Amino acid sequence: MKTELEEPPGTRRPPQPWSDVPPEQWNDWRWQLTHRLRNVDDFARVIRLTESEEAGLTFPGRFRVEVTPYFASLMDPEDPNCPIRRQVVPTDQEMVPFEAEMADSLAEDAHSPVPGLVHRYPDRVLMLVTTQCASYCRFCTRDRMVGDPHAQFSTAAYERQLAYIAATPQVRDVLLSGGDPLMLPQHILEEILSRLRAIPHVEIIRIGTRTPVFLPQRITAELTGMLHRYHPLWMNIHFNHPKEITPEVQVALARLADAGIPLGSQSVLLAGINDCPNVIMALAHKLVRNRVRPYYLYQCDLVHGAGHFRTPVAKGIEIMEALRGHTSGYAIPTYVIDAPEGGGKVPILPNYVLSMSESRVVIRNYEGFIATYVQPAQYKSHDPATCPYCLSQRQQEGQEGVAGLLVGHRSNIAPAGWHERHRRAASAAEPAGQANGNGHNGHSQPEKAPALNAEGAC
Repeated sequence: MKTELEEPPGTRRPPQPWSDVPPEQWNDWRWQLTHRLRNVDDFARVIRLTESEEAGLTFPGRFRVEVTPYFASLMDPEDPNCPIRRQVVPTDQEMVPFEAEMADSLAEDAHSPVPGLVHRYPDRVLMLVTTQCASYCRFCTRDRMVGDPHAQFSTAAYERQLAYIAATPQVRDVLLSGGDPLMLPQHILEEILSRLRAIPHVEIIRIGTRTPVFLPQRITAELTGMLHRYHPLWMNIHFNHPKEITPEVQVALARLADAGIPLGSQSVLLAGINDCPNVIMALAHKLVRNRVRPYYLYQCDLVHGAGHFRTPVAKGIEIMEALRGHTSGYAIPTYVIDAPEGGGKVPILPNYVLSMSESRVVIRNYEGFIATYVQPAQYKSHDPATCPYCLSQRQQEGQEGVAGLLVGHRSNIAPAGWHERHRRAASAAEPAGQANGNGHNGHSQPEKAPALNAEGAC
């Protein structure tokens, strides 16, 4: 009897309706891209479409639909709630707007000094190198540009991005994304990697991709051999459900790991797909067995068309509560909200510190056991003025944030215009000399303020 936990049908022999396709073609990534599913007729050959799915596939102006035959073969043809199917087949729910949705929910364009380059954090940049993917997720954060064949990045755009990175010495980490960088022609990807590796202050390069999930056939020995030449090179792969880790994907992950590439996983918390502690646990365990470290679990962004995928933040907290202590630390991702309008990633955790005094901290563990940690009576604090690492810290150009307050670089962080709004000038009607140094008049008793009616109330 088939169960939910069985491996999906990702066999090396082509399944229906591709059973007449020779295996050498089925396992050719170029064939997979050429034969992607795009419309109602394509999908009707593979799954029993619902009215909602047909409406989503025919809606004018919908976000691009393309799914590789390999990934489509993992869909349950009879179950519209299949976690594979729901990620890539549109429904009429994409047409329903929701409160607070945004075209550019992360304000990437506002943090872009040159086209395609996002410099949000002090020491790292996001380099968008393509708008194309092997398949298209229905909850794509960059659906304002991803999938648009007319919005490709040119050689001139790459040159401007590389020039900015070379001229900005605080950038030590470059993340290639898009779209999917592994969809670039290999010689173009290698040219970008070689140019980045030639910049002395670029320490690491990262690639964000979903190609090993949508198109594991693309992870060839030739590709991994090329990537191996540009270490230190890291890769984050977007996994959302344990059913995505098929035998083909395991082969692809092994090739990447054997090439010395540290692998991480980024997942999005999605209603009806993985909003279950046991699904996330099963995914994490399959990832670490394949040498992939769970990295982030994202709260779904406020992107248009993705409202039906969003969960309450409380669901993410519930999942994190079920992971910590119940599995190894290596298998636990960091749950984050990518704060709207460019606030960056904010980690969200259950509360483990219950209270604190000058001498003790009260903490609780995953079982609810409450303990007291005694703080040291004598502690000689670290002196940043004599620490060579502190003295050599790169400038962050005003982005030190709360850490900057703790080391004394600033005394406050105030919203724009805060000081102006709270600056109280002495009343022009007040006689000169009446105000003392504390901003009060010299009377021993304060004068009674006039009553305010409802319209004048503060």
